[in-house]
Order: sequence, then structure tokens, then C-alpha cells
Amino acid sequence: MRAAIGRWRRRRAQPRPARLSPADRLRTGASGLRARPTRVVLSALGIAIGIAAMVAVVGVSSSGQAELDRRIARLGTNLVTVAPGSDLFGGTATLPEEARGRIDRMPEVEHTSQVESVDGTHVYRSDLVPSGESGGIGVYGVDLDLLDTVRTRVAEGSWLNAATSEHPAVVLGPSAAERLGITRITPDTLVLIGDTYFSVVGVLDRVELAPELENAALVGQGVAEDLLGAQGEASTVYVRIDPDQVERVREEVGRNANPEHPNEVEVSRPSDALEARQAADQTFQGLLLGLGAVALLVGGVGVANTMVISVLERRGEIGLRRALGATRRDVRGQFLVEAMTLSALGGVFGVLLGGLATAGYAVLRGWPVVLPWWAAAGAVTATVLIGAVAGLLPAMRAAALHPTEALGSG
Repeated sequence: MRAAIGRWRRRRAQPRPARLSPADRLRTGASGLRARPTRVVLSALGIAIGIAAMVAVVGVSSSGQAELDRRIARLGTNLVTVAPGSDLFGGTATLPEEARGRIDRMPEVEHTSQVESVDGTHVYRSDLVPSGESGGIGVYGVDLDLLDTVRTRVAEGSWLNAATSEHPAVVLGPSAAERLGITRITPDTLVLIGDTYFSVVGVLDRVELAPELENAALVGQGVAEDLLGAQGEASTVYVRIDPDQVERVREEVGRNANPEHPNEVEVSRPSDALEARQAADQTFQGLLLGLGAVALLVGGVGVANTMVISVLERRGEIGLRRALGATRRDVRGQFLVEAMTLSALGGVFGVLLGGLATAGYAVLRGWPVVLPWWAAAGAVTATVLIGAVAGLLPAMRAAALHPTEALGSG
């Protein structure tokens, strides 16, 4: 027993090698970076560019998705359009005159409105414009409740009313007004439709769920029949359905519009196009994320290269530390911490840069600024891991140096 106690006391009395705490390792690593600021900045820049690209792609994508959600919430997903399709012989079918009335009687339907495309009628600023320069502007005879159904508004002037819809008055879509060079509306603002001059009483705001109306001249249905040769046949019926019944009622709308030939009716949901466009954007964003990952990989190689050169240049320092009692673990930890700190600096700077790019782009487009927290946290974590991987081999090479050899070469 006395012998065992004696051995324990002798072991206690022997000097023990010093151990660096995590804080000491961090300070030692940071001092190594501060000694070479230019190289640190250039190495961290590669990491920052990759992270900034990836964060900006995620941020812009999220902001765009938030904007789309906001637009869909404003426009609603319960609008369907009913239009004539093709008959059995491939010709263009027509909707029955009573199609809108039948749809209106469905209990799930909230609003309906119809328009008639007046084919063969063109719109010009004056009769001096060559006939071939019509700008592709369509002419529609419309119902007065059209704006409520498609959920848009008049950007300038006023909408048709019971009086103006019976006279040569027209409301232009935004694209049509731009092509005709109409920037403001006065009592003398006229356009030539067919052979008759119409007074321009208003210009529509954007019609996102009915884009065909943006490059169009909208006149009252009665005037379209009296002056422009319209036949009273609906080319499109816009239908607002109870939002909870859209999927179930969607196909029934077509069968009610033309019970005798339901296969000659085309029913579509405009909001599906918005969601499909967003899906296409996400595919493109996946490509951009891949490019950002490549930039990040190049940045990681840059960090590894910097650490390898650092080990070669600091062989004397490594030998001195080993001679003063630093263990292989201490040396390995020092260079590993340097690599991880270097990458983390690039990651934080990249997140800030990507966040600023996201905010700038979203503000310019009028979108809400959305940057998911997981994108920023994931980016910094990824850079630390990349730094650990990139710095592992140089750190192991530094730790493997013998003190005598290192001091001799330094």
C-alpha cells in the first residue's frame, strides 16, 4: 500500500505537458491569420463568392415565391375560363348562346362574365397609320361586370358604364395603350377601331389572370354588335367558383356550358400558369445553386492551398513550438482552427453579401424580402466544414514535423 501511494505521489510530482484550451487554440489560430491579412482576404474571397451566390439564389427564390403567394392570394385560384375548343372535324367550335346562363345557375358559381373577340377588326391611332401596323391589338365586346370577375382595376380614367357602353367608347389594356402611344387620357383622345373613331375613357391595370385583355381594346357588347360586326357569341366566359369547390366543379362547368357537345369546350385555370412558371423558375434556380456550389468548391481548394503554403513557410515556428513543449495535437489543432476560421470569415461575409443582393433585387422588383434563416445558418456551417476538410491535410503535415527537422529548415 505504501509503495502504491509513493508511486502516485511521484507521478503527481512530475511535470505535466501544458494543454491548450479551446480559447487558446482559437487565439493562436487567429494570430496566424492576422499575420497574413492579404492572403487571408484573397483566400476568404473565394469562399465568400460561392456562399454569396448560393444565399442570393435561395433568397431571390424565396422572395419570388412570397410574391407569387401574395399575388395568388390577391387574384384567387378560383377563376376558370371557358372557351370553345375544336369539333370532331378539327374546326373551331362555338359556345352556345345560353352557355353563360347555364353556368350562372350552378350553385357553386359566384360570378361570371363573358367577352366576345371581334375578329378581323383592327385598332389604329389614326387613319394615317398603315393598315399593316395594327400591333396585334385585339378587340373585345365585354360585359360591364368583367373587372369584378377577373379582379383588376382601371389604372387611368374610368371603366365602361351603362351610358358609355352604348356609345363608341373604349377602355384599352396597358400593352395596347403603350403600343398606341397613349400616355394620358383627355376628351380628345381617340382611336380608330374598324371604320369608327372611339373615345378612350380608360386604361386598365395589369390583368394577370387574363393576359389576353392586356393587348386589347374593350368596348361595350352592344356597340361591338352595332358597329363592329360582333355576333353575340362568347369567345371566353370567365367564371369565379367557390374556392372550396374548384377542383370538383371545374369539369362540370364545361359540361354545363355545352351539354350536347361537352368535348368541344376547353376549361382552364389561369392560376395554374402562374404556378407552372414558378416551377420553371425553380428549375433554373437549381442550376444557379449548382454554379454556386462549384464556386464554393474552388474556394475550398483555395483555403487548402493557403494552409499548405502556410505550413511550408512556418516550419521554423512549428519547430520552435514543438521544442518548447507543444504536442502534435496542439500543432494540428492550431492549423485546423486557422483553416476553419478562414473559411468561417468567408462564409459570414458571403452571407452578408448574398443578403444584400437578395434585398436589392427584391426591392427593385417590388417583392417582399425573404431570406430563410436556414440558408444563412447552413451556409456558415458548410463553410466551417469545408475549412475543416481543406485544412485537415496541411494540419496533419504540420503536426508530423520533427522539432529538429523543422528548426533546421526554418
